Amino acid sequence: MIAETMQTTWKMTDFEFISRRSLADRLAAWIAAAMVVLTTSQFVAGQEPPKNFVMHDAPKPVAAIKLDDAQGQSQNLADFKGKVVLLNIWATWCGPCRKEMPALDRLQAALGGPDFEVVALSIDRGGMDAARKFFADIGIRNLAMYLDSSGQALRTLSALGLPTTLLIDRDGREIGRLIGPAEWDSPEMVEFVRCVVARSDAARSGKDPAPAVAPLCAGRSVDLPASGARSNSQP
Repeated sequence: MIAETMQTTWKMTDFEFISRRSLADRLAAWIAAAMVVLTTSQFVAGQEPPKNFVMHDAPKPVAAIKLDDAQGQSQNLADFKGKVVLLNIWATWCGPCRKEMPALDRLQAALGGPDFEVVALSIDRGGMDAARKFFADIGIRNLAMYLDSSGQALRTLSALGLPTTLLIDRDGREIGRLIGPAEWDSPEMVEFVRCVVARSDAARSGKDPAPAVAPLCAGRSVDLPASGARSNSQP
């Protein structure tokens, strides 16, 4: 009787040990799978355009526009050829424009250089003085001031409202655009722009046979602006 009891106890203990080990194995496998999913989703999110950024299937030519710099010198987009440009069309009377400008300033601080530049183009009828005062009031330190003195940039670039932002490749072609405000200094946006610049550089140097913006950076996003974030039309 004692032997039978001991044998039964041993079997129960053995079964309990196997069950616990099985549970531990399952838990470890579940954690590993979750980590793979999390890592994959983070990688994909970092490579796709942020919300509302619509990438074109192929680069498009950009209509010629003139812009005056802070010294009153006339320039055009061809002067920026050789670097990726984020062309932001804005005005001081545009509420969302005013709100997003500090984030654009931080994006320029983070990535600006010989390969990338944020070009903030004001369409203010008050001229450069209006832009200069606004930059001083909110502490913009990294963005250069540009003015559309002709007042034709919105129409020429088929911009539907303000702010409108065009992503232009090193050859001066539009590869995407965003209508409305955005969090330009968010980790997702910074990583996306960095990816575009890197892929554009690789394609141009011949190290990568892919087009200026490879599929890793070129998934399409056609979301509407977030609630309360509306673009402005010129009054």
